[in-house]
Amino acid sequence: MWPRIINIVVGIWLMVAPAVLGYGAPAATNDRIIGPLAASFATIAIWETTRQVRRINWALGTWLLIAPWLLGYGELAPVVNSMIAGVLLIAFASLRGPIKQRFGGGWSSLWTSAGGNTG
Repeated sequence: MWPRIINIVVGIWLMVAPAVLGYGAPAATNDRIIGPLAASFATIAIWETTRQVRRINWALGTWLLIAPWLLGYGELAPVVNSMIAGVLLIAFASLRGPIKQRFGGGWSSLWTSAGGNTG
C-alpha cells in the first residue's frame, strides 16, 4: 500500500509544483492535468481487487519523461520536476505489494468446471 501512497503524494505535488516552483504554461498545465490523474489512479490501486490500475501510472510517468521535449518547457525547474516525478511514478507503480487474498471470476472462470455449467 505504501507505494500507492507515495504516488498519491507525487500526484498532489504535481498539482502544487507550478505555484511552489514558479513556472508557467505549458509545464504548469501539463502538471495540473497529470497530477490529479496520477493521484486518482494511485488511490484506486490501493485496494487489492483494483491493484492493476497502478499500471496506468506507468503511462503517466512515461509521459512526464518525454513531455518537456514534446511540449518545449524551456525552463530547467519544470524539466527536472517532470523527470523526477516521472521516475517516481514509474518506480512505485512497478511495485506490486503482497497478495493477501485471491479473487475468482474473470473470463477464465467461464470455461472451468468449478466456474459454472460448461456443457
